[in-house]
Amino acid sequence: MSKIGKVPVELPAGVELKVEGLKAEIKGPKGVLEVGLFDGLSVKVENNEAYVTLSDLNLENGKALWGLVRSLINNAVKGVSEGFSKDLELVGVGYRVEKVGNDLSLLVGYSHAVKVKAPEGITFDLEGNTMIKVSGIDKQAVGQTAANIRKVRKPEPYKGKGIKYKEEIVRRKQGKTAKTAA
Repeated sequence: MSKIGKVPVELPAGVELKVEGLKAEIKGPKGVLEVGLFDGLSVKVENNEAYVTLSDLNLENGKALWGLVRSLINNAVKGVSEGFSKDLELVGVGYRVEKVGNDLSLLVGYSHAVKVKAPEGITFDLEGNTMIKVSGIDKQAVGQTAANIRKVRKPEPYKGKGIKYKEEIVRRKQGKTAKTAA
Protein backbone atom coordinates (compact mmCIF):
# COMPACT_ATOMS: atom_id res chain seq x y z
CA MET A 1 0.00 0.00 0.00
CA SER A 2 1.04 3.59 -0.58
CA LYS A 3 2.01 5.26 2.68
CA ILE A 4 0.97 8.69 1.42
CA GLY A 5 -2.03 7.62 -0.67
CA LYS A 6 -3.91 5.88 2.14
CA VAL A 7 -3.90 8.97 4.42
CA PRO A 8 -7.20 10.89 4.10
CA VAL A 9 -7.24 14.57 3.09
CA GLU A 10 -9.12 16.70 5.62
CA LEU A 11 -11.49 19.24 4.07
CA PRO A 12 -11.74 22.39 6.23
CA ALA A 13 -15.01 24.29 6.59
CA GLY A 14 -15.91 26.15 3.41
CA VAL A 15 -13.97 23.80 1.10
CA GLU A 16 -15.83 21.38 -1.15
CA LEU A 17 -14.52 18.73 -3.53
CA LYS A 18 -16.39 17.47 -6.61
CA VAL A 19 -15.22 14.63 -8.83
CA GLU A 20 -16.35 14.58 -12.46
CA GLY A 21 -14.74 11.95 -14.66
CA LEU A 22 -10.96 12.37 -14.54
CA LYS A 23 -11.03 15.78 -12.83
CA ALA A 24 -11.43 16.81 -9.22
CA GLU A 25 -12.60 20.38 -8.63
CA ILE A 26 -11.79 21.97 -5.29
CA LYS A 27 -13.66 25.17 -4.31
CA GLY A 28 -12.76 27.28 -1.33
CA PRO A 29 -12.82 30.82 0.01
CA LYS A 30 -9.71 31.84 -1.99
CA GLY A 31 -10.67 30.33 -5.35
CA VAL A 32 -11.11 27.19 -7.44
CA LEU A 33 -8.48 24.63 -8.51
CA GLU A 34 -8.69 21.51 -10.66
CA VAL A 35 -6.64 18.35 -10.21
CA GLY A 36 -6.36 15.74 -12.95
CA LEU A 37 -6.97 12.09 -12.02
CA PHE A 38 -5.79 8.86 -13.63
CA ASP A 39 -7.71 5.78 -14.74
CA GLY A 40 -7.69 3.21 -11.95
CA LEU A 41 -7.89 5.80 -9.14
CA SER A 42 -11.05 7.04 -7.47
CA VAL A 43 -11.77 9.81 -4.96
CA LYS A 44 -14.57 9.62 -2.38
CA VAL A 45 -15.68 12.26 0.12
CA GLU A 46 -17.01 11.11 3.51
CA ASN A 47 -17.33 13.10 6.77
CA ASN A 48 -15.29 16.10 5.52
CA GLU A 49 -12.44 13.81 4.45
CA ALA A 50 -11.40 12.83 0.94
CA TYR A 51 -10.11 9.31 0.36
CA VAL A 52 -8.08 8.40 -2.72
CA THR A 53 -8.24 4.69 -3.54
CA LEU A 54 -6.47 2.52 -6.07
CA SER A 55 -9.16 0.45 -7.77
CA ASP A 56 -6.94 -1.19 -10.41
CA LEU A 57 -4.09 -3.08 -8.69
CA ASN A 58 -2.48 -3.92 -12.05
CA LEU A 59 -2.06 -0.26 -13.00
CA GLU A 60 1.53 0.51 -14.02
CA ASN A 61 3.08 2.83 -11.39
CA GLY A 62 -0.26 2.63 -9.58
CA LYS A 63 1.10 3.15 -6.08
CA ALA A 64 3.20 6.14 -7.18
CA LEU A 65 0.22 7.73 -8.95
CA TRP A 66 -1.94 7.03 -5.88
CA GLY A 67 0.39 9.04 -3.63
CA LEU A 68 0.82 11.74 -6.29
CA VAL A 69 -2.92 12.35 -6.69
CA ARG A 70 -3.42 12.43 -2.92
CA SER A 71 -0.63 15.01 -2.57
CA LEU A 72 -1.99 17.15 -5.41
CA ILE A 73 -5.48 17.14 -3.86
CA ASN A 74 -4.02 17.98 -0.43
CA ASN A 75 -2.04 20.91 -1.92
CA ALA A 76 -5.14 22.17 -3.74
CA VAL A 77 -7.19 22.02 -0.52
CA LYS A 78 -4.50 23.97 1.37
CA GLY A 79 -4.25 26.46 -1.49
CA VAL A 80 -7.95 27.32 -1.69
CA SER A 81 -8.25 27.55 2.11
CA GLU A 82 -4.95 29.15 3.22
CA GLY A 83 -2.88 29.94 0.12
CA PHE A 84 0.86 29.58 -0.46
CA SER A 85 3.68 32.10 -0.38
CA LYS A 86 7.43 32.31 -0.93
CA ASP A 87 9.66 35.09 0.37
CA LEU A 88 12.60 36.40 -1.65
CA GLU A 89 15.33 38.78 -0.53
CA LEU A 90 17.57 41.01 -2.64
CA VAL A 91 21.12 41.20 -1.27
CA GLY A 92 23.62 43.67 -2.70
CA VAL A 93 24.52 47.34 -2.79
CA GLY A 94 21.98 49.19 -4.93
CA TYR A 95 19.76 46.12 -5.42
CA ARG A 96 16.09 47.02 -5.12
CA VAL A 97 12.66 46.14 -6.43
CA GLU A 98 9.72 48.32 -7.43
CA LYS A 99 6.13 47.37 -8.13
CA VAL A 100 4.76 48.65 -11.44
CA GLY A 101 1.05 47.83 -11.52
CA ASN A 102 0.92 44.07 -10.85
CA ASP A 103 4.44 43.50 -12.21
CA LEU A 104 7.92 43.91 -10.75
CA SER A 105 10.88 45.98 -11.86
CA LEU A 106 14.16 44.58 -10.52
CA LEU A 107 17.34 46.66 -10.30
CA VAL A 108 20.00 44.02 -9.66
CA GLY A 109 23.26 45.27 -11.14
CA TYR A 110 22.43 45.14 -14.83
CA SER A 111 22.51 48.23 -17.06
CA HIS A 112 18.72 48.05 -17.26
CA ALA A 113 15.79 47.20 -15.02
CA VAL A 114 14.52 43.63 -15.40
CA LYS A 115 10.73 43.40 -15.74
CA VAL A 116 8.88 40.39 -14.26
CA LYS A 117 5.23 39.94 -15.21
CA ALA A 118 2.83 38.44 -12.67
CA PRO A 119 1.24 35.22 -13.98
CA GLU A 120 -2.50 34.80 -13.57
CA GLY A 121 -3.40 34.03 -9.95
CA ILE A 122 -0.07 35.27 -8.54
CA THR A 123 0.34 38.46 -6.50
CA PHE A 124 3.49 40.26 -5.43
CA ASP A 125 3.79 42.10 -2.11
CA LEU A 126 6.83 44.19 -1.26
CA GLU A 127 8.24 44.75 2.21
CA GLY A 128 10.60 47.67 1.87
CA ASN A 129 12.54 47.73 -1.38
CA THR A 130 14.50 44.47 -0.92
CA MET A 131 11.86 41.90 0.09
CA ILE A 132 9.38 40.22 -2.28
CA LYS A 133 6.49 37.99 -1.20
CA VAL A 134 5.06 35.81 -4.00
CA SER A 135 1.53 34.61 -3.11
CA GLY A 136 -1.18 32.52 -4.74
CA ILE A 137 -3.42 29.46 -4.39
CA ASP A 138 -1.49 27.16 -6.75
CA LYS A 139 1.63 25.77 -5.03
CA GLN A 140 3.34 24.89 -8.30
CA ALA A 141 2.75 28.34 -9.84
CA VAL A 142 4.00 30.14 -6.71
CA GLY A 143 7.17 28.05 -6.59
CA GLN A 144 7.86 28.41 -10.32
CA THR A 145 7.35 32.19 -10.25
CA ALA A 146 9.68 32.53 -7.25
CA ALA A 147 12.28 30.38 -9.04
CA ASN A 148 12.01 32.54 -12.19
CA ILE A 149 12.57 35.71 -10.15
CA ARG A 150 15.57 34.11 -8.39
CA LYS A 151 16.99 33.09 -11.78
CA VAL A 152 17.34 36.78 -12.79
CA ARG A 153 20.36 37.08 -10.48
CA LYS A 154 21.29 33.96 -8.50
CA PRO A 155 23.26 34.52 -5.29
CA GLU A 156 26.97 34.27 -5.96
CA PRO A 157 29.24 32.40 -3.51
CA TYR A 158 31.91 35.05 -2.87
CA LYS A 159 29.98 38.08 -1.59
CA GLY A 160 26.48 36.55 -1.40
CA LYS A 161 25.00 39.18 -3.74
CA GLY A 162 21.87 38.29 -5.68
CA ILE A 163 18.26 37.23 -5.18
CA LYS A 164 17.79 34.45 -2.64
CA TYR A 165 14.97 32.79 -0.76
CA LYS A 166 14.53 34.28 2.70
CA GLU A 167 15.43 31.04 4.49
CA GLU A 168 18.18 30.08 2.01
CA ILE A 169 21.76 29.88 3.26
CA VAL A 170 24.35 30.82 0.67
CA ARG A 171 27.54 28.81 1.13
CA ARG A 172 30.43 31.22 0.87
CA LYS A 173 33.78 30.53 -0.75
CA GLN A 174 37.02 31.89 0.61
CA GLY A 175 38.24 33.56 -2.57
CA LYS A 176 41.83 34.25 -3.51
CA THR A 177 44.41 34.64 -0.75
CA ALA A 178 47.58 36.66 -0.95
CA LYS A 179 50.76 34.72 -1.52
CA THR A 180 53.04 34.89 1.51
CA ALA A 181 56.67 35.89 0.98
CA ALA A 182 59.14 33.17 1.92
